[in-house]
Amino acid sequence: MTTAPAAPARPLAGRTVLIKCGGSVLDEGDAGRTFAEDVAQLADAGTRVVVVHGGGPQIDTHLKRLGIQPVFRHGLRVTTPPTMEVVRMVLSGQVQRRLVGLLNRERRLAVGLTGEDARTFTAADRQAFHGGQRVDLGLVGDIVDVDDRLLRTLLDAGLVPVVSSIARSADGSGVRNVNADLAAAALAAALRADTLLLLTDVAGLYPGQPDRGEVLDRLTAAEADALLPRLTGGMIPKVQACSQAVRAGVATARIADGRIPHAVREHLLTGRRTGTTVSP
Repeated sequence: MTTAPAAPARPLAGRTVLIKCGGSVLDEGDAGRTFAEDVAQLADAGTRVVVVHGGGPQIDTHLKRLGIQPVFRHGLRVTTPPTMEVVRMVLSGQVQRRLVGLLNRERRLAVGLTGEDARTFTAADRQAFHGGQRVDLGLVGDIVDVDDRLLRTLLDAGLVPVVSSIARSADGSGVRNVNADLAAAALAAALRADTLLLLTDVAGLYPGQPDRGEVLDRLTAAEADALLPRLTGGMIPKVQACSQAVRAGVATARIADGRIPHAVREHLLTGRRTGTTVSP
């Protein structure tokens, strides 16, 4: 078992960092283990760390086992009631348990919760349109309220909250599936985080997306918004999340390749940054 190299002393002490870990990252070799080591190192350095996680590949796998074909529109999962049951089960019962287990392997560090707990997330039905026509996404929501009291209590106790992006519906009709990137942005804004780091399975944002080329190093929020019409798939909510976060007061938001061993350490503790950074 390898250990993370020593980092500069307490570079983010007292600051809040929001890390979104995609489900694809957790399936990539040792990435899950090194991610946990990096988060523990941040916490040891006095950083207040919150993790929001996805689980798209794991949800797709379970849906297909049940004979349900995953459907996406505008980068968001169309969520029927049967799909919602799978989303809740996989996110909080499988992916979150793995992350919490990795973080707690050496000592008591992480606490798992969903946006339903203590009404942390409240969401209204997402309104999506294409060609002037409303697109029905089912039980998909946009966060309209964040109650961060539970998270702040955990952070004050030196713990790392690991949050699944399930929200209570604003109309009280049940729960809503919220894209994890957008949930991370809303939570980063509510906590007044210093940094939002989105770890995914690509190297960053490409100028000719979806065509590959040299990764864009830095964008303003306005420049990121201008790219949205030509983006596809899961990159759409990632860029939206970065733009929304920095407009709401988060200093920087970054899309980075989480498949790289110790990706968190590379971006937050060494200054050797790759990927795409969005700033106000």
